[in-house]
Amino acid sequence: MMRRTLVFFVCSPHSKTGVTTAARLLTDYYLSRNVRVDGFDTASREPLYALFFPERTRVVDLDEVKGQISLFDRLLVADERPKIVDVWHRSYERLFATIAEIGFLEEARRLCVEPIVLFQTDVTESAANSALVLKTTWPDLTMSVIHNRGASPLGRNALTILARYPTSGKFVIPRLEAPMARALDDVDLSLSRFVSEPPPGMSLVVRAALKAWLLPIFTQFQSFELRLELQSSEFLR
Repeated sequence: MMRRTLVFFVCSPHSKTGVTTAARLLTDYYLSRNVRVDGFDTASREPLYALFFPERTRVVDLDEVKGQISLFDRLLVADERPKIVDVWHRSYERLFATIAEIGFLEEARRLCVEPIVLFQTDVTESAANSALVLKTTWPDLTMSVIHNRGASPLGRNALTILARYPTSGKFVIPRLEAPMARALDDVDLSLSRFVSEPPPGMSLVVRAALKAWLLPIFTQFQSFELRLELQSSEFLR
């Protein structure tokens, strides 16, 4: 039986919520398992995600038809290779408007491609409302939230805020102390290689802290992937 090809839209309608961090972590999770992955950076003016994976990522401008073709035609290739789209906040509305216009979700399912939205949380009601619009428009759309405690802390009302999002699951990215966060900003630092082969010049303290931060995140991605496989198993229907 052909396995589904997973297409992740890592997104938020707002800036500075951790979208690129989440896209990077998900990409490195797959690379750490020797899984080939295709990345797409929709921040055509400031393509940070592409800087981390220059050989695996294309930069696309969704305001141009050429960019839309470059993205969506590739996402519909059912090659069992995960696709990860870093959705720039300025591209958010254009992306989902185009998805609706071309009937992307319907065509994807016909081709055994599974679109998944990873929605970044923040404290605003408008973010949760945007997620609700997506779920109302496409009730069968798989959606999970990512709470990045460093980029977009929710404070004491975290549980109340998270309850506003119409999702069945969540990921948590813990906050990093400043020295570790600065190390993470290095575009030459491969997190997939870091797990087994940390840079020799890195401080032992930073190395230990980064590993303690990274491995539970990878475990969350693995658990999510396993749940998807179980849900799609014919033997459980």
